[in-house]
Amino acid sequence: MRKWNVAQLNKEKALSLSEDMGIPMLLSVLLCIRGFTDEEKISEFLSDEPVFSDPFLIKDMDKAAERIRIAIENFEKICIYGDYDADGVTATALLYSYLYSVGANVTYYIPSRAEEGYGMNTEALTQLFAEGVSLIVTVDNGISAAEEIAYAKSLGMDTVVTDHHTVPEIIPDAVAVVDLHQSDCNSTFKELSGVGVALKLVMALEEGYSELEDILENFADLATLGTIGDVVSLTDENRSIVKEGVRLLQNSDRVGIRALIKSSGYEDKPLTASTLAFTVVPRINAVGRLGLSTRSVELLLTEDEELAEKLSEELSEDNRTRQQIERDILAEIDERIKNDPALTMQSIIIIDGDNWHQGVIGIVAARVKSAFGKPCIIISREGENARASGRSMEGFSLSDAIFNCSDLLEHFGGHPMAVGFSLRSDNIEKFKEALYSYTDSLDEMPLPQLSLDCKLNPSLLDLSLLDSISALEPFGAGNPSPVFGLYNMHIDDIKELSGGKHRKLIVSREGAVVTAMCFGVDVTGFCYKTGDTVDLAVALDKNFYAGNTYLSVIVRDIKLSSVDNEAQLISERVYERFCTGRSVSTEAIRTIIPDRNDFSLVYRFLRNCGGYSGRVDMLSGRLGISLGKLRVVLTAMCELKLIEMLEGMNKAEITLSQVDGKVELQSAPIIHELTEVCK
Repeated sequence: MRKWNVAQLNKEKALSLSEDMGIPMLLSVLLCIRGFTDEEKISEFLSDEPVFSDPFLIKDMDKAAERIRIAIENFEKICIYGDYDADGVTATALLYSYLYSVGANVTYYIPSRAEEGYGMNTEALTQLFAEGVSLIVTVDNGISAAEEIAYAKSLGMDTVVTDHHTVPEIIPDAVAVVDLHQSDCNSTFKELSGVGVALKLVMALEEGYSELEDILENFADLATLGTIGDVVSLTDENRSIVKEGVRLLQNSDRVGIRALIKSSGYEDKPLTASTLAFTVVPRINAVGRLGLSTRSVELLLTEDEELAEKLSEELSEDNRTRQQIERDILAEIDERIKNDPALTMQSIIIIDGDNWHQGVIGIVAARVKSAFGKPCIIISREGENARASGRSMEGFSLSDAIFNCSDLLEHFGGHPMAVGFSLRSDNIEKFKEALYSYTDSLDEMPLPQLSLDCKLNPSLLDLSLLDSISALEPFGAGNPSPVFGLYNMHIDDIKELSGGKHRKLIVSREGAVVTAMCFGVDVTGFCYKTGDTVDLAVALDKNFYAGNTYLSVIVRDIKLSSVDNEAQLISERVYERFCTGRSVSTEAIRTIIPDRNDFSLVYRFLRNCGGYSGRVDMLSGRLGISLGKLRVVLTAMCELKLIEMLEGMNKAEITLSQVDGKVELQSAPIIHELTEVCK
């Protein structure tokens, strides 16, 4: 459940822009919502012309280019030191491909995630020195490697750092440090990914030798995959990279990328930034999560079609293995939550387990966060030590939270929305207490949000709307795919597809009939029925079938029209704060104390239906009782042995118990405790 927010819109301004610029009204509306109200800025945003600032505005770019040119001329052995995720892999492949093409003596090194971890390490540097490397160029790492770079220098190796991560207090003593986040860096756009910085380095190296169009033609495809994979804002220079790169990827001349697209099932389908994000990019990431990312670099660089097919299948198999590992961990967590509901009642969810694969715990944290609408940290104990990964939500800085507990951590890093850290296993409980204390000290934690661009009249849905939407592509972070609200829609029919994996809804309002698709929603996650009046949050896309193009309406979220999600979420949080002993006002507690009629309403429903299987928030909406109050009723019924209830990540199973004699509802411990507080 999420709070739905419809964006604020200056309709007069949108109408004025539509008339003055001769653009469709929907496009004008979407531009205004995204903050584009200046005609010149809009023309630049909609243009296909790439826009890049001078690479030499970036601090130390001149030093980096000069040192690399000297190495090329003297045939020094250069090593590109990369990273194991999609950003680091593509940055490595891009810079290697360029340096090889200009005759450099170049090799690359990708550390093992499991054995070496992120960034530079002295063992690898010792090995590279033994191999005759005299210049190391980092991509997507290095800014935090002051100690390692000093060690490389002591061996006689120079280092050029190219990175995009937050700059620490101690800057490495390198020949050049190219990171846009340095306070005295004059670059105009700061949101490049690691591969974006590598692309700018190539532009600097080619200054006076090659046109921008030629550089993009050769490298925008690789830069696009890494930019999408790192989930940086698809605005400004990133937008130019991805816009050009998607075009190139549609008919890529790299055999490795063609093989990846084929194995992803998109060989003959239109590609977008969104489709690349859930097809090709996860395959590149998967090998880094489970094995050695050198295979990904090899795939991106190879010109051997047979090898490309082999490596592509290996990456796809790694991705399938990653998905199964993820499912196994989630199933274990689901059982844990069923047996210990308190795990999800705190403001931040922290769950630890033994030997969970460190390569997937970040994805698992994202899944749990999505299921409960709260920041989540997953910790994997590995003997005396533990590693963790966390995912947050808008409005709560997870990096600030773990920094507050840094005395309990061995290593940590990240940003407001995602963190990674390690700690001793015997400090896990202390860490939980410290983090819970931190979140309790805040005024309030943010509610999970769903942003809608605007409401749409269902009678106006047609293919012409897609022209306005596609003009805004590529979509991603900073420029999300539009989501529209279809409100007060009557469900006329529900059809199961693909053996129950998907749902097709026929909905209507005032004579307008719409077919909407719910993908990946089986009977476990779909609690609606024919006759319900619902609000739909939808995306619009094209569907190609039998040579024709149709409008596809894809459901991103759904709720009963009668339900106020914000009020429901606030009500549930009152219940959770009370159950976990956190501060909550007497006035708020009174709102969740049920009376006899509430108990009767819930019990009659369960008796008439023979129990309940589904989401508790859905049951709350159907009964017209607040979510916090319903949870009190269900807790009391469990305490009085009237029902048994198991609730996991996706749904609750409620069964009625055999009861002999009359039960006094007020005797339930939770009712007694609530009443005592309110006296």
